Amino acid sequence: MGKTVLVVDDSKFMRAVVRGEIERNGCTVVAEADCSDAAVEKYKELKPDIVTMDITMTVDGHTIGRSSNGIDAIKQIIDYDPEAKILVVSAMGQKCYVIEAIEAGAKDFVIKPFDEVRFAEALAHFK
Repeated sequence: MGKTVLVVDDSKFMRAVVRGEIERNGCTVVAEADCSDAAVEKYKELKPDIVTMDITMTVDGHTIGRSSNGIDAIKQIIDYDPEAKILVVSAMGQKCYVIEAIEAGAKDFVIKPFDEVRFAEALAHFK
């Protein structure tokens, strides 16, 4: 079995797309989460090798406040485990979000819709 991965995205469709790419690259998805709170809980429970994290997530179609977005989840996971390997997979490609995610502890950033080769390269950094 390859590296274990937790996929975090509010979109069921995007979780399926990311899962497919992860499995195509020889890793195993051990869980999925659709919000930051669930992401932190599942990380603590399962301790996966890698986390893919969306930045902007919604609940029931409403954007979640800044205090509970993907960047907040990154901070909480890094506080719990400073060695956590987090790959941000988000449509929020603006430079400020990339910088904020990296400063929070993410190791790499892939912009959706992502290029399969770029995603594979980013995932390979964690292997």
